[in-house]
Amino acid sequence: MTAPIEVDIPHKLGTAQAKERIGGSFGKLADFVPGGAVTEHRWQGDTLHFTVEGLGQRVAVHLDVHDTNVHATFELPAFLAMFSDKIRDKLQREAPKLLE
Repeated sequence: MTAPIEVDIPHKLGTAQAKERIGGSFGKLADFVPGGAVTEHRWQGDTLHFTVEGLGQRVAVHLDVHDTNVHATFELPAFLAMFSDKIRDKLQREAPKLLE
């Protein structure tokens, strides 16, 4: 069973420029999972799908890029669900910096 974390990250870049900035910095999102590293990624239209592995767990992530926001969803396995509040707080605080 997974515990999803969903966060909206506002921006004023438009879809194309937001995708470009995310493409160059999404690896930093692995830091939001303790001991995390990106192990695979792919774009499907305006959605970036990637996997973060940390603490022996796999976290599925997708970033839906829109004109005025990015909707981030982290599917945490049950073991990492205990970190969900800390991960959500850090995402809300630090993720907007990826679009600067």
